[in-house]
Amino acid sequence: MMHFNARGMAAIYTFELARTWRTLFESIAAPVLTTSLYFLVFGSAIGGSIHQIGGVPYAAFIVPGLLMLTILSESTGNASIGIYLPRFTGSIYETLSAPIGVPEMLLGYVGAAATKSLLLAVIILATARVFVDYTVLHPLLAAGFIMLIAVTFSLLGFILGCWADSFEKLTVEPMLVITPLTFLGGTFYSIAALPPTWHTVTLFNPVVYLVNGLRWTFYGKADVSFAASAGLTFGFLLMCVAVISWIFRTGWRLKS
Repeated sequence: MMHFNARGMAAIYTFELARTWRTLFESIAAPVLTTSLYFLVFGSAIGGSIHQIGGVPYAAFIVPGLLMLTILSESTGNASIGIYLPRFTGSIYETLSAPIGVPEMLLGYVGAAATKSLLLAVIILATARVFVDYTVLHPLLAAGFIMLIAVTFSLLGFILGCWADSFEKLTVEPMLVITPLTFLGGTFYSIAALPPTWHTVTLFNPVVYLVNGLRWTFYGKADVSFAASAGLTFGFLLMCVAVISWIFRTGWRLKS
C-alpha cells in the first residue's frame, strides 16, 4: 500500500502557489482593479438611484455578488491552467510516474488554486471596505461557505484543465458560462424583483444559490434559503470528485 506522500503534495502545492507571485498582476492586481471598477460603476452610479434592497444599502448589497464573481472565475481559472500546463509540456508524465497518489495530486493542484482564491477573497473584502461599510452577520458560516465554493470550483477547474486541448478552450467556460450566469444570478439585483416567469427561470441558474447563500451569511437576507445553497454546492462538489476519480481511474486526457 502506498503511503501518503506529504513531501510530494507539498512540492506540487508550493510550485503552483509560487506561480501567483510570478504573475502577480494577472493573479492579484487585475481582479482587484476590476472589482474596484465595479464598485465605482455600480456602487456609486447605480447606487445613487437605488438606495436600498431589502433594507441593505445597494453598495453593500452587491459585495457578496462581486466576491462570488471573483471566486468562481479565479478558482476555475487557476486550477484549469495548473493541470493544463503540465499536460501541455509533458511534465505530467513525470508526476504520474512518481510515488504520488491521487489524493496528493489533488491536494497539491486543487489546494493551491483554492488557496489563491481565498487569498484573493480576503483582498477583495478589504478593497470593498474602501468603498462601502458592510457587515458580515455570520462570519464563520461566510468563511466556511467561501472555502466550500473555492474548493468546489477548483475541482471543476481541474476537470476543465484535463478536458481542454488548447489554451483557447480554457477560456470558454469562464467567459461563456460562469461570467454570464453570475451576472444573471442576482449579483447586482434581487431576483424577487423579477416578473414571476423570469423569477422561475432564474431559479434554474445555479449561481443564484451561490450568490444568495453568501449574501445570507452577510446580511441574514436572501432570495433562497442558505440550506438549499449549501446543499446544492456540496452536491456539486461530490459530483466533481466522482468525475475526477473517473479521470484518474481511466487516465482520460492524462495519459493520452
